Amino acid sequence: MKQLKKLKPVDTLSLVDKVELSLLEFFKVNEMGPGDPIPKELDFAKSLGVSRTVVREALLRLRTLGLIESKKHRGMILKQPDIINNFERIMDPTLLGTETLKNLFELRLILEMGMADFLFEHKTDKDIDELEAIVEEEEATDTGKVRFSLDKEVAFHGKLYQISKNDTLQRFQGLLLPVFEYVYLRDTENRDLDEYHYTKGTFVTHRMLLDNLKIGSPETFRNAMRRHLEPHFDHIFKYKKK
Repeated sequence: MKQLKKLKPVDTLSLVDKVELSLLEFFKVNEMGPGDPIPKELDFAKSLGVSRTVVREALLRLRTLGLIESKKHRGMILKQPDIINNFERIMDPTLLGTETLKNLFELRLILEMGMADFLFEHKTDKDIDELEAIVEEEEATDTGKVRFSLDKEVAFHGKLYQISKNDTLQRFQGLLLPVFEYVYLRDTENRDLDEYHYTKGTFVTHRMLLDNLKIGSPETFRNAMRRHLEPHFDHIFKYKKK
């Protein structure tokens, strides 16, 4: 039987979509960066063979993303985009699907596991004292239950993100917090962590993590953090297998 050639995918991009991609390619091939002026709408329209209305809409999209801005007496210039701000606009847990929420929850766990080296590089005595105060306050209201207290989790882990000295990471942590809270509360409602069987037999508390941060190493801290978050990892992996 004669082998038939496959059909090429239908181009479903709108004219504005195509112009937007062309503008991005223009900035790239001309090696333009933040602060560089860009051509006027009319110039783009003539070069691309489209109306100014189409170009204006494409530029509006880029302005919404924070890639360009208008400057008095200078016209439009490229701008350093605020990546986190773009995420903030859509990061409402009630608007996101279950799979997206799970992926973002996983991302939070990945970040927790990956910052150990930065913590040991940047920690100060003041940071340790502040963590000590957080842990002491937590221990003063300890109920003897393993179940995570969300406010104590936020206080302790939020301080770890601050110690990392990475501004983007700190902002991203704040961005993921509503997602973490949403998934956490929903998933723990039907789970009794006091009945959870830890592979090492014991639950790693914030006190244990703090002690490890004082005298341990990035490797020992990562291992301790993994055990601390074990119920979350276990739940995620079981979910993925369904």
